[in-house]
Amino acid sequence: QVQLVESGGGLVQAGGSLRLSCAASGRTFSSYTSGWFRQAPGQERDFVAAVSWAGTTTYYADSVKGRFTISRDNAQNTVYLQMNSLKPEDTAVYYCAAKRSLLVRTYDYDYWGQGTQVTVSS
Repeated sequence: QVQLVESGGGLVQAGGSLRLSCAASGRTFSSYTSGWFRQAPGQERDFVAAVSWAGTTTYYADSVKGRFTISRDNAQNTVYLQMNSLKPEDTAVYYCAAKRSLLVRTYDYDYWGQGTQVTVSS
């Protein structure tokens, strides 16, 4: 069993930056693929980024490519999402997720956090 807790959300002006963190419990987390998703009001949850268990492979949605960076520190059981050049359309609740599968480019995850709000003002 893996439990995920996100932090780092908040209010930021357009063009600004935020770094989200996802702290995981469970000794096997370092062997899991991890990802970030987001859900804006009235919309479905969308994929944002994923990172392989070793941190060597990453995958991004086109909408965030070049602006967001996903990384992980397995010694700390933590996954990060560095978000730069934020836009109002990035406003959403951001969710951390983890899965046993080694496939980075698929979207079926086993564990989810509760989410953290990111609001970007224009």
